[in-house]
Amino acid sequence: MSTVHNTTRIHPTAILEGDVRLGVDVTVGPYTIIEDDVSIGDGTIIDSSVRVGTGTRIGKQCRIHHNAVVGTAPQDLKYAGEKTELIIGDRTTIREMATLNRGTTHSMKTVVGSDCLMMAYSHVAHDCRVGNHVIMANSATLAGHVTIEDWVIIGGLVPIHQFVRLGAHSMIGGGYRVPKDIVPYAMTGGYPLKVVGLNKIGLQRRGFTPEQIKPLADAYRILFRSKLNTSQAVEKIKADIEQTAEVRYLIEFIEKSERGITA
Repeated sequence: MSTVHNTTRIHPTAILEGDVRLGVDVTVGPYTIIEDDVSIGDGTIIDSSVRVGTGTRIGKQCRIHHNAVVGTAPQDLKYAGEKTELIIGDRTTIREMATLNRGTTHSMKTVVGSDCLMMAYSHVAHDCRVGNHVIMANSATLAGHVTIEDWVIIGGLVPIHQFVRLGAHSMIGGGYRVPKDIVPYAMTGGYPLKVVGLNKIGLQRRGFTPEQIKPLADAYRILFRSKLNTSQAVEKIKADIEQTAEVRYLIEFIEKSERGITA
């Protein structure tokens, strides 16, 4: 039995299957199909011809555009129909033809945070973890088990290898393949992909102070411009650079990297 509030607007051609829970002021457009066991938060707009798969949880004030497909079965040959979820936070926008799959038994869920923008034809595969304020440009593609931390910007046509982790406030130029982790605060580009500098403009726009940015810039020079290997560079950063919260986070990210970092 579906739960629908009086202020919810459902087009007569839309199909709601089984247990669908719609919040206040939800709009469901023409020819949209919402499968069983779905919840959609207050004020969210689902446009025309959208498919919302079973196990999908959509937050408040989201916008899902025409022909997007969210919460459908993962593209993983090991998946055998287990009950898993796709969880989407508040105020996230999913544009036309984007596809987001639910999880597998590896973690049982795929998660996309709040205030994200997933542009047209972008793809989030099974068991990914996407943070808040993330932008994925047109046709950016996440393989399974990718972790995207907060405030990451991914350029168009970027494929990201499975199990890769992108650190907070990093930025990837359009069209570049990402086979390894990207450290926090980095700007990356080129063939092969490399760190081209600190995302200084992005940090300034987000309110980082000069006192926060300077130690990061000093750490970046040691990490990416010296002739030291990664382990040596980390030890030198620990010894020579002020250990601000941002620098400690950078070091922790590197030390926990399993795929290795993009240099």
